[in-house]
Amino acid sequence: MSDKQLEGVVAVVTGASRGAGKGIAIALGSHGATVYVTGRSLNEGDAALPGTIGSTAEAVTDAGGTGVAVACDHADDAQVEALFERVKAEQGGLDILVNNATFVHDQLIEPGGFWEKPLDMTRIFDVGLRSSYVASWFAAPLLVARGGGLMVFTSSFGARCYMHGPAYGAQKVAVDKFAADMAVDLREHDVATASIWMGMLQTDRTRRVMAQDPDKYAGFWDIAETPEFTGHLVAALYRDPKRMERSGQTLIGAELAQEYGLSETDGRQPPSHREMLGAPVQAHPAIVQ
Repeated sequence: MSDKQLEGVVAVVTGASRGAGKGIAIALGSHGATVYVTGRSLNEGDAALPGTIGSTAEAVTDAGGTGVAVACDHADDAQVEALFERVKAEQGGLDILVNNATFVHDQLIEPGGFWEKPLDMTRIFDVGLRSSYVASWFAAPLLVARGGGLMVFTSSFGARCYMHGPAYGAQKVAVDKFAADMAVDLREHDVATASIWMGMLQTDRTRRVMAQDPDKYAGFWDIAETPEFTGHLVAALYRDPKRMERSGQTLIGAELAQEYGLSETDGRQPPSHREMLGAPVQAHPAIVQ
C-alpha cells in the first residue's frame, strides 16, 4: 500500500527491467513517486532472465506510484539524452536519480584468473561506469534546477574486497568515487549524492546461481536483501532533512536501514557484512581545483 510520502516526486531508475533496479523502482512507487523505468528489455525473452521495463512500470503503478517505461540502451548517449529530455518535457524536473544500470557478464562468477575470462568482461566499464557518468551528466541540470534532490549509485562490498574479479571491483570503486566527487560540485545546489552498498539480493539471477550449487549457497537466501529494500532506503534518505550531511558518502545499506529503523516487510533485519567483507573508505575532505 502506498504511503504517498513521495507524492509529486519524480525519479529515474536505470536498468530496472529486473533485479535491484526493478525492486528499487517498485519501492519508490510504493511511496507515491513517479518513476521512469529504463532498460532494454521490451518483451519477455529479450534477455535470459525474466523481466521487462513495461512489467516493472506496471508494478510501480500497482504499488501506488506512477510507472513510466522508457526503452533506453545506456551504452548509447543519444538515447540517454532523449530520456532526460523526455523527463524534463513531461515533469519539468527531476528529484531522484538512481544509477543502477550495469553489465553483468554470464561468466562473472566462474572460477579462473581475469586473463582466462573473455575480454568483454570490460563492458562493465561502458554500462555500469561510463553510463552512470553520462546519466548523471544529463540529470544534473534537472536536479540542480529543482534543488533538494538526490543522486544514488548502487554499489557493493566488491569495492573493498576481491569480488568477482578486477573488472567488477574497479567499477564499484569508481561509482563510489563518482558519489564523492559529484557531491562536491552539487553541494552548493542542495543536491545530495550517495553510493549504497547492497548485500546479496533475492533476485532471479541469484536464485539461478544458487540452484546450480545449492550446498555452496545454503542459508544465503534467508539473509539476502529483497530488491525493494534498497528502494525504501533511497526514499528514506531523500526525505531525511539532514541528507546533505551524508552527501558524498558510501553507505552500507543494512547499516543505514538500522539508523532509519527500516527492516524487510517480514520484520527481518538484513545483516551488515562489514566485518567479513570490509568497510567503505570515505573521501578525504581536501578539494583541489
